[in-house]
Amino acid sequence: MGMAELGRKFLYRIFCVVALMIALYLLVDLYLSHTLDIKVMVLFGIVFSVIIFGFLDWTQNYAALRRQEQELKIYKLYIKPMEELTKDIRARQHEFDNHMNAILNMHITIDNYDELVKAQSAYCKDIYGDKSRCNPALLRISDKILAGFLYSKIISAPSYIDIDIQVLSQEIVTPVSEHALVEIIGTLTDNAFEAATPQKNRVEMVLDAKNDKLIFMIKNQVEDLTMGEISHFFEKGFTTKKNREDRGIGLYQANQIAKRHKGEITVELLEQENGQEICFGVKI
Repeated sequence: MGMAELGRKFLYRIFCVVALMIALYLLVDLYLSHTLDIKVMVLFGIVFSVIIFGFLDWTQNYAALRRQEQELKIYKLYIKPMEELTKDIRARQHEFDNHMNAILNMHITIDNYDELVKAQSAYCKDIYGDKSRCNPALLRISDKILAGFLYSKIISAPSYIDIDIQVLSQEIVTPVSEHALVEIIGTLTDNAFEAATPQKNRVEMVLDAKNDKLIFMIKNQVEDLTMGEISHFFEKGFTTKKNREDRGIGLYQANQIAKRHKGEITVELLEQENGQEICFGVKI
C-alpha cells in the first residue's frame, strides 16, 4: 500500500466523519422544525449507508495493515536467528571435519592398538559431550521464520536443560499466520523451559506437518503433578509463576488463539519409570 493511497484513504475517512456530523445536525434540525418527510429520510438513509461502508472499509484496512506490520516485525526478529543457525551448522561441519581428521591420524602418533582404541574412544566422548543443542534439520524446514524462532529459544535456554528436537516433516504447511504460531509455540516452549530444573532437565520437542496442518508437541519432566492441577492450566488468569508480570500471554490466551484458527492445545500427564512427564500438543 503506497503513501498516496494511504493519503487518499485518510482524506476519505475525514470526509466520512465530517459528513456524519453534518448529516446528524441536519436530521435533528429537520426533526425539530417538523419538516422531516419520507424523501428526506431515504436520502439520509443513503448517506448513512455510504458513511457506514466507509467506516467498515477503514476497519478492515486498518486490521490488515496491523497484521502486515506484525508479520514484518516477526520476520525481522527471527530471520537473523535463522542466519545464525546457518552459520552455526557450517561452523560445526568444519569442526566435524577437523575432528575426523584428528581421529583418523591418531595412528601416526600411537602405534599400540589398545592405546589407539582408548584414545579414539576418549576423543569421541569429548566430541559428543560438546555437541550442539540444535538439530540441523531445523535448517531445512520450509518455514524459516519458525526455524529461526525455535533456534533463538533453544540457544537462549538455561544451559542445564537437555533439549532434544525432532523434525519429522521439512514441509511445514499451515494457514495460520507467523504471528499466531510464534505466540502459541512460544508459550508452550517457555512453560517447558521454566518448569525444568537441574534434576528434571529433559525437554523433548516434535515438529511435524500433516494435511496442511502444523503439529507441535513438547514434553518435559515434572514432579508431583495431578490432573486436578492440570485442569486449571487453561483457565483465564491462572499461572504457577511467582512473578505474574513475566508470565507471557499464558496458556489460556494461547489456546484461544489456537481455537480461532480451528485448533486446540491438548495436554497429557504421563507416568514413566523415571517419574512424571507432561506433554503439550497443538495441531493448527
